Amino acid sequence: MAQVLAPEISLPLTIRGIIFGGRKCLQLTQDAGFGHYASRKAMTMGKTATKTIAILAMPGVQLLDVAGPLDVFAEANVQAGKSAYRLRIVASAPGAIISSSGTQLLPDQVIGDQDNDKIDTLLVAGCPNAAELHPDAAVIDWLRKNTRLSRRYGSVCTGAFLLAAAGLLDGRHVTTHWAVADRLAKAYPTVTVAEDAIHVRDGKLRTAAGVTAGLDLALALVEEDLGRDLAKNVASQLVMFFKRPGGQLQFSRKGESLPAGRSVLQEAQRFIAANPSADHSVTKLAARVGLSARHFARLFRSEVGVTPAAWVESARVAAARQLLESGQRAPKQVAVQCGFANTDTLRRAFARHVGVTPTEYRKRYVNDAN
Repeated sequence: MAQVLAPEISLPLTIRGIIFGGRKCLQLTQDAGFGHYASRKAMTMGKTATKTIAILAMPGVQLLDVAGPLDVFAEANVQAGKSAYRLRIVASAPGAIISSSGTQLLPDQVIGDQDNDKIDTLLVAGCPNAAELHPDAAVIDWLRKNTRLSRRYGSVCTGAFLLAAAGLLDGRHVTTHWAVADRLAKAYPTVTVAEDAIHVRDGKLRTAAGVTAGLDLALALVEEDLGRDLAKNVASQLVMFFKRPGGQLQFSRKGESLPAGRSVLQEAQRFIAANPSADHSVTKLAARVGLSARHFARLFRSEVGVTPAAWVESARVAAARQLLESGQRAPKQVAVQCGFANTDTLRRAFARHVGVTPTEYRKRYVNDAN
């Protein structure tokens, strides 16, 4: 049974800037002397009790998909006062890994290297072009072998595409970045994608949503291994939510799509977006563009991909988000200005599209403004 979780050490990591091939490079290394956090003696522990966390980073990797989870596991070591985790970055080929930001990572091992450390948890980091990657046979074979041998495995962000390419998500419940959730579901129809989840647990598989959700996933893994209290301490030290409120759709702009279809349909969509409080019944919209209601509804569904009513609701929610983000209007006022019958109708539509209530959404932006 899959669990959809809203938010779900080697030694501490030190990031050292070095020059590699004339470019700036970050080297993540293990450092027993981590200043005031822990003494060398406190970080010493029997090798057999240490769990190896391996993160596969492909060329073009999103740096935070790697560094974020590693920092969570490293802080868990500090809070535990022992090396509960041994951390490894794995590359698909020798040499530095060039990230999407241009910064380079020096891996701890390369696929094909002899490694005597059994991987406890294998994670695949994402990268902006993951959906277009075609991993070679060596990467696919390595993933299949090590996911089979590991206690658990998973992905951060778009790393799910690599696991899917290896056939490791077939029949599973997963999540990924909201912007590519539909694409993953269409490319791999046997995979059930929970686009609003922060992270999902399905058997030994763990998948995280976009980018920073990798921290939430890592924290959930720490909680599994070392307990709730220690995981809370890690969250406190890293200034992050222990359980992030809401899902990832609250961060998306998925409903704010550009007008689509033929020119008369785009004209109708632009009118809706500019006048969210107006009467946008099919009859009114059809008359505006000179079509019969039945013909307009059929064309809209065929060329835009949704019904006129669904597009109107999305446009109204998008308008409501903008007003709520300003922090100057209460939900009741927003409901009127955006064409919702009342605050209950706004709340239900907002929760469907964004995953949180209008009041919760507004609070975040009001707090930011203050």
